[in-house]
Amino acid sequence: MRPVNVIWHDVECGGYEADLKLWEELADQFLGPVLDLGCGTGRVGLHLARRGHLVTGIDRDGAFVAAFNEGAGELPASAEPGDVRKLDLKEEFGLVLAPMQLVQLLDEDERMECLRCVTEHLRPGGLAAFAIVEEMPGALDSSPPLPDVREIEGWVYSSLPLEAAVDDGEIVVRRLRQIVSPDGELSDEVDEVRLRMLSADRLEREVEGAGLRPAGRHAIPETDAHVGSTVVLLEREA
Repeated sequence: MRPVNVIWHDVECGGYEADLKLWEELADQFLGPVLDLGCGTGRVGLHLARRGHLVTGIDRDGAFVAAFNEGAGELPASAEPGDVRKLDLKEEFGLVLAPMQLVQLLDEDERMECLRCVTEHLRPGGLAAFAIVEEMPGALDSSPPLPDVREIEGWVYSSLPLEAAVDDGEIVVRRLRQIVSPDGELSDEVDEVRLRMLSADRLEREVEGAGLRPAGRHAIPETDAHVGSTVVLLEREA
């Protein structure tokens, strides 16, 4: 069976598709290799590889990297372990993607390190795209979303959104994770993710010191299970 962190990643993120059309359009426009930062198990990177794009994925979790490469099979995609603040891939890319609020896991100094790495790995005229949540997600109403559920080899994994709150400049998202064994034994825990508050305006100001310039924005609408986000486009000068 896959490592449990890989399973939870696929349960909670694997079904999200609202952003895929935008990544497709960008990859079709900015021809050349694609760098997928925080690639996870390949939700975005493998999707683009199935469309014929050459993709390199980076993630600091070795289990995610292994799952990405297993899923890639004969596709033109591969992943390797790495820190987005300290990349040295000896390659330039036409498009660098950072989906799912990756950049909000970093503090200001770490973001600058990441942005400089992105600049170094973009070919002249290349594009970087960072997805962020600019505002606090709304409170759950009287009809909260259903849990994300997946059954694997008789084990049932359920992840239910509980709340989102602001705490000391961070958006804190909590989910109830429950596992039911084939024998019916239940275990549960509350998982917490912290995202630093970040606006598109601030990110566009920060890139001035990293060799990039703003190149537009795209809005990704919310779904029944996921908040909406803003994708900030950043260009390396030709």
